Formats: sequence, structure tokens, C-alpha cells
Amino acid sequence: MSNSTDNNETKEELKQQASAEEAVEAAEQPMENVEEAAEETAVDEKEQKIAELTANLEEEENRYLRLRADYDNILRRHKLERESAEKFRAQSLLTDLLPVLDNLERALQVEVTSDDANSLYKGVEMVYRQFLDAAGREGLEAIAAEGEAFDPNVHQAVMQEQDAEKESGIVLRELQKGYKLKDRVLRPAMVSVNE
Repeated sequence: MSNSTDNNETKEELKQQASAEEAVEAAEQPMENVEEAAEETAVDEKEQKIAELTANLEEEENRYLRLRADYDNILRRHKLERESAEKFRAQSLLTDLLPVLDNLERALQVEVTSDDANSLYKGVEMVYRQFLDAAGREGLEAIAAEGEAFDPNVHQAVMQEQDAEKESGIVLRELQKGYKLKDRVLRPAMVSVNE
């Protein structure tokens, strides 16, 4: 009996030991699940942080590219404005001097009869040539008018006349000279156009 009691006790102890081990395993298993869940949460947080930082980086790169494009556009615009200012720097001065040029041309249309008047005429003509040379170096040029086809970009029609020998739309007379500064019209030529 003692043997069977010992066996029963041993079986009982084994059962208790197995139950204890199961309890320990059961207790450890939720710990493992908690640890796994904690690891997954940490990984998810890291992935979320990486995604957030990547989005911020892309946003900053796009912002940089836009700022760079704006800067390049400002430089290009500034360069064009500088070139335009250089190209047309004399525009206001030449525009103000056009009436002087007109008066010199009128003075040269006067008929000269005496020697004194002829000397004065030559002096005015010399001033007129120097004026035209200086203005020409700045880019001033007269607009061709008489005998040309009417161009509303460079001609201003103030009259219409009829000449059967010429085509319609041809400039018959130039009433006031027009001038261009390089490719910009300072003053259109006032003309009479054939009907």
C-alpha cells in the first residue's frame, strides 16, 4: 500500500507540477503576446514617423523647387528689364528732342538767296547732320513713309487722297516724319494715304 500511495502521491505531484507548468506557460503566453503587441506598436509608430518625415521631406523639396523657380524667374525678369532699360535709355530724351529735329528740318527748307543767309544755312545743316549722327548712334531712325504701303504700326493716317496712278493703301505724302528707337516707335509718321 505504501507503494500505491507513493504512486498516487507521485501522480498527484506530477499533476500539480503539470498544472503549475501550464499555469506558468499560460502566464508567460500573455506576456509574449503583450511583448509582441508592444513590438508591433513600436514598429507601427516608427513606420508612421518615417512616413510623416518622408512626407515632410517631399513637401520641403517641392517648396525648395518652387522657390528656386521663382528666384530664376526674378533673375530672368531683372535681366530683361536691365537690357530693356539699357536699350531704350535715350527714349525720353530723344522723344523730347524730336520737335527740335522737326524745327531744324523746317529751317533747312527755307530758300536761301544771300551769301550771309547761305552761311547760316550751312551752319544749321551742319548742326542738323551732327544731331542726326548722335541720335543715330543711340538707335534713332526715320520711318519710311512716302511710296510705302500703309502700316498702322508705324504710320498715322490723317488724310486720304486719290491718285489713280498708285494703288490703294499707299502713302502719298508724309506730313510729319516718324521715328523709331531700335524696334520701338517713338512717333508714328503722319501721312496721307491713297484711297
